[in-house]
Amino acid sequence: MAATARKQPLYDQLVDILADKIEHEYHAGDMISSERELSERYGLSRTTVRLALQELERLGLIVRQHGRGTFVADRSAQTTNLMQSYSFTEQMRELGRDPVTTILEFCDVEADKNLAEHMGVRLGEKLFKLKRLRSADGMPMMVERSYLPVRKFLSLKRPQLECKPLYDVIEKDYHEKISVAEEEFFASIARPADAHLLDISEGSPVLDLVRTTYNSSNEIVEYTLSVARADQFKYRVQHRRSE
Repeated sequence: MAATARKQPLYDQLVDILADKIEHEYHAGDMISSERELSERYGLSRTTVRLALQELERLGLIVRQHGRGTFVADRSAQTTNLMQSYSFTEQMRELGRDPVTTILEFCDVEADKNLAEHMGVRLGEKLFKLKRLRSADGMPMMVERSYLPVRKFLSLKRPQLECKPLYDVIEKDYHEKISVAEEEFFASIARPADAHLLDISEGSPVLDLVRTTYNSSNEIVEYTLSVARADQFKYRVQHRRSE
C-alpha cells in the first residue's frame, strides 16, 4: 500500500483502490478477486480485506454470493431514477427490489413560518408530521419527513399509514385526487441523525429532496423533505428538440 496514505486506515485505502477499479476497469458482473488473493496482492490481513469488501458491499458497488464469489454490482439496475420517484414503493417493486417503510414518528404539530409559507396555510395551523425510513432489500435508502394539513385528513391514524402507501391513503381513503407532484433536489452532506438512520458516515454525500404535492383543486396536500443516499440515486433528464 502507498506510504503516503499511512494515516488513512488500511481498509479505507483498499476501498479506494477497488472502488477506482470498479469505476474505471471493471464491468457489471465481473468477479472480484477472493479475500485470500487480495490479501496476498496488497500485503494486508484477511480481516482488513474483509472489512473493505463489507464497505464496498454497503456502498452498493459489489454483491457477494455465497458459494460463488464477489461480483461488481449492476448499479444501473439498482439505482433509483429521481425523475420517476413519485412512488418509492411502486418504483422499488418495478426494479425487483423489496421496499420496506418504517414509521419513526407520527404526530401533529403547528405550522411554523417556514411550513406555513411552503404549504400555503396559516401560521399555527395544525399539520400531521410523518417521519419515515424507506429501505429496499434491507438497505436504508431515504429518510422522509412529510407534512399534511390536518383539516383534510382529520381521522388519519398511524395504523392506516402502516398498512398502505401514503398516496393510497390520500387518494383512496380521503378522496384527494393528486394532480401534480413537484420535486426539486440539491446536493448536501449527511447530518448525524440522518447518517445514523441511513447507515452511512456523518458528512457522507446525500441528496436533499423537497416535494410538494397538489390535489385537483391545486391545494397542497403533502409537503415532504427527504434525505437520500447519494450512492443509491441518480438524476436523468431527457431533452427533446422541438420541430
